[in-house]
Amino acid sequence: MQITVSGKQVDLSDALQTRVAQQLDTIAAKYFDHALEAHVTFSRARSFFTCDINVHAARGLTLRGEGEAADANSAFDDAAEHIAKRLRRYRRRVNEHARDAANRERPEAARQYVLRQEEEEHGPGDAGGTVQAATYATVIAEVPAEISVLTVSDAVMRMDLADQPVMMFRNSATGVLNVVYRRSDGNIGWIDPAGSN
Repeated sequence: MQITVSGKQVDLSDALQTRVAQQLDTIAAKYFDHALEAHVTFSRARSFFTCDINVHAARGLTLRGEGEAADANSAFDDAAEHIAKRLRRYRRRVNEHARDAANRERPEAARQYVLRQEEEEHGPGDAGGTVQAATYATVIAEVPAEISVLTVSDAVMRMDLADQPVMMFRNSATGVLNVVYRRSDGNIGWIDPAGSN
């Protein structure tokens, strides 16, 4: 597995980089035959360190873990435990997914955009004090994305593993684009246009 360790305004020792590589190799070997790559980023926020781990475990399967602590080693341990906990929870399904990935249909290519909302303008002498600005948004990031053919439960599993708030997928039962998302009350929401027929 290819592991990239970087720091944002943090100097990383060789011992820490070696420890990170060894522990991620151990986690990957325990749950996957061939994990592809991992990116580990350390940063410092005021009086504590943060660690963000993104593991590309198999084609279309990404896991994310975050941790924070008083030192970089403890922050990494916290983030690695988040990933291991997710993998333990979904171990059987993740392993089945990795084995079946070669037999599945190729995911559709898509683009994911991050937009910055334009701020409202304040007009003079207006009782409300607000005049609606133009509704244009500025694209601040653009990344490739995939729309995989999945069951609803597999989509929820992938959303949880990647620690994402929302996931779009093509429902394997209906062939229609669906969305699953984490609601503010902690439950999972599912949008299925085919269900309205």
